[in-house]
Amino acid sequence: MRTAADRIRHAISFELIALLIVTPAASWLFGKPMFEMGVVVVVSATVATLWNYLYNLGFDHALRQLTGSVRKSVMMRVVHAVLFEGGLLVVLMPFTAFFLGVSALDALFVNASFAIFYLVYAFVFNWVYDVIFPIPEASATAKRSA
Repeated sequence: MRTAADRIRHAISFELIALLIVTPAASWLFGKPMFEMGVVVVVSATVATLWNYLYNLGFDHALRQLTGSVRKSVMMRVVHAVLFEGGLLVVLMPFTAFFLGVSALDALFVNASFAIFYLVYAFVFNWVYDVIFPIPEASATAKRSA
């Protein structure tokens, strides 16, 4: 298991590096000023964190009501992930459209682009993070088997 300090380092570095990548890239891609895209990225990350908490709380309550348990099968995990991302797109769309002065469809495209970026970014970031900062048990096990 990772320590609390390591988890904090992970979360902060994840968000800061993403902000440094996605803000200029989105500014260039969508032809909007970097400040505006930076605000959208920071607000989106904050809303995504709050949405994550509320969505998971609601989903688990609904799942327990419907099935008597909060255990998720593989299919239920797929449904959970798709509904989470779809809900996040809907939640973020009004702010993005208003702040950037674009149509709802354009805002949906911006937010969907962020979702795709974060999907790939999370995979790569976590892989690299685990290489740079290996989990203590994993590195001890690797040394014993070498």
